[in-house]
Amino acid sequence: MRFVVYNIRYGTGSGWQFHFPFPFSGYLRRTQYNMPGLTAFLRSLNADVIGLVEVDSGSYRSERLNQAEVMARELDFAHVYQSKYGTASAARKVPVLCDQGNAFITNLPIHDQGFHYFEKGIKRLVIELEFEDFVIFLVHLSLRFRHRQDQLSDLHALFSEVKKPKIVAGDFNAFWGEKELSLFRAAAGLENANVKGIPTFPSKSPRRQLDFILHSPEIVVKRFAVPAVTFSDHRPLVCDFEVES
Repeated sequence: MRFVVYNIRYGTGSGWQFHFPFPFSGYLRRTQYNMPGLTAFLRSLNADVIGLVEVDSGSYRSERLNQAEVMARELDFAHVYQSKYGTASAARKVPVLCDQGNAFITNLPIHDQGFHYFEKGIKRLVIELEFEDFVIFLVHLSLRFRHRQDQLSDLHALFSEVKKPKIVAGDFNAFWGEKELSLFRAAAGLENANVKGIPTFPSKSPRRQLDFILHSPEIVVKRFAVPAVTFSDHRPLVCDFEVES
């Protein structure tokens, strides 16, 4: 089984030009030139499940198209998408922001799906996807340390009753390093698939490990890689695994 998680930055690309003519102006860039290469790269990975963080669901940037839906159609996958802002969030009423979320695309049968929201933070979404032998939770945690810790506590409570082997993955924004996840991992009994601590951000010359694939012991990792691609400011994580019976 191959699982990929990738913060794609809404398909807006990376590099110095992202901050021209003013800082972070690249977030306003249209994505039609970057998305074909990104989709071709994902196709080349031959993944079974792909978790996508920072997906545009239909703003002017993506020509009013849901990026996850388009990629899923081109890969002949199914897709699951949801806004990353809480249902009462003002961000859902702001142009462009209202079209920002996270998604899964997969070629596996989906047994169940759920959308959960943290109590604190701006980015609150947790997508839960259940397959025959395991469950995956996709997250994009807050930029604020205290909010991240509250979100990790909520996340632990959310999946504490899950009986199947589980994976928790996404952009954790762990700016203080892997150590800030140590209590969460210990309480949840999760292992880090990235045992070598390979950094994932920024993509051109990574210095920080912001993106994680954490898993329960029944998930046996056979191969782990962080491909050196720059379609986004993050690098993707690629994890081959088996589920112990």
